[in-house]
Amino acid sequence: MSPVENRPAHLEPSELGTKEYWDKLYTNELSNHAADPSDTGTVWFDDSDAEAKMVEFLCDLADADAGSDALAKPATSILDLGCGNGSLLFALRDEDWTGRALGVDYSPQSVALARQVAASKGSAAAPVEFREWDIIGGSMDAVLDSAQQGGWDVVLDKGTFDAISLSDERDAHGRRLCEGYCARVLRLVRRRGLFLVTSCNWTEEELTTWFARGAERRAAGAAAVAAAAGEDGGLDVVGRVQYRSFSFGGAKGQTISTMCFKKI
Repeated sequence: MSPVENRPAHLEPSELGTKEYWDKLYTNELSNHAADPSDTGTVWFDDSDAEAKMVEFLCDLADADAGSDALAKPATSILDLGCGNGSLLFALRDEDWTGRALGVDYSPQSVALARQVAASKGSAAAPVEFREWDIIGGSMDAVLDSAQQGGWDVVLDKGTFDAISLSDERDAHGRRLCEGYCARVLRLVRRRGLFLVTSCNWTEEELTTWFARGAERRAAGAAAVAAAAGEDGGLDVVGRVQYRSFSFGGAKGQTISTMCFKKI
């Protein structure tokens, strides 16, 4: 753990943390889909069935009918950070989540692919929106618009924090981009709303260290950002997705982690 920030040690930078990598990948997937509409591109963490498990987790919460905080499929607003080809939002639509759904990605090719896939699916009673937006540097007004001025009911991340954690770019404070991610997420989630994040690079304990209440205050400059936005709460752990575990050298673990946080 970092002695200064009490955070997990940074990941070694990788090309997966660069915009050039994702632009190139989605350019190829755009071409592939145009040639073969059945080829909708990569579904990240498909080998762990993460997408289906995230959808199932949310459906279970909706079915639980937990009073005023219950998720109502027709009304729940959903924001997908780093939407890729849009597959997670399409999967939620298939399970009757018909509230407003917006997928954002900083790669214009990703957004073009998601829109192209949506068009190939034909007209839908509840279309999914897709928008080019930089999660770290983009204006919050672009996604906290109209009915979402107070935030989104559910904010999703399936591998996006992983990619950001692999970037060697620095923000205006000289920090790795991943260090400012929690404060950005906190502003996007409405009070009592949920943040569901899936990672193959961080354990459940490490995700908790990154995002649980107080994490956004430990990053230099994040407290001022949150205060300016009128935020005085944080994120608390409220659930996790169980994946197949393995044992090695006497230790037990998972190859992937999904944690659910609620904004207090």
